[in-house]
Amino acid sequence: MDKKLMQKRRIMGYFIEATNKIIEEEGIDAVTIRKVADMAGYNSATLYNYFKNLNHLIFFASMKYLKDYALDLYDYTKDSKNSLENYVNIWKCFSYHSYLKPEIYNLIFFGEFTSSAVNDSIKEYYSIFPEELGKESKQYLPMLLEDNIYLRDYQVLKICAKEGFFKEEDLTEINEMNILIYQGMLCRMLNKNKAYTVEDAVERTLKYVNRTLSAYRIDI
Repeated sequence: MDKKLMQKRRIMGYFIEATNKIIEEEGIDAVTIRKVADMAGYNSATLYNYFKNLNHLIFFASMKYLKDYALDLYDYTKDSKNSLENYVNIWKCFSYHSYLKPEIYNLIFFGEFTSSAVNDSIKEYYSIFPEELGKESKQYLPMLLEDNIYLRDYQVLKICAKEGFFKEEDLTEINEMNILIYQGMLCRMLNKNKAYTVEDAVERTLKYVNRTLSAYRIDI
């Protein structure tokens, strides 16, 4: 790795860590460019050399909260008997961690910076903090390093199709339906007057995901 790239990652790391500290101590609404720059030991102009704006910085900082999900993924999936069971267990793990921190997951997967403008954002983040992926989760690297939630889900569904659970031509519909189920529940969990506990929300999400899977499943 050349020195310029090392310096870039190091300085981005300072800004990201400062942002996380503010989020933990004061909340996400308390994050400002000046406050982050001061805490990181740089001026605001330097910060703009690495991040497009405040939302872009917060997006990067928010990815820290994927750590617990990435580390738990192996435990949730290690006893899966086949790719379909594995798929459902991934949803169980992802839903649980999403509903614990709905603001963060909504920002990462449905916010301003989830389009082609930041295709490599998650890869870049994990190049700065590689320890947050977890060694046991290496088999899921293609999914974990994908910042488009539809593509993340589709990659796992393709394995199910290869094992004969679904027709290839049905995957796009299954993918869209399950993301819509998840996004709808995530929106409910964003509401301060939450109708469900995290556990209830996970249970309902899996119930409807399983109904979708049953509707398209090939009898084998």
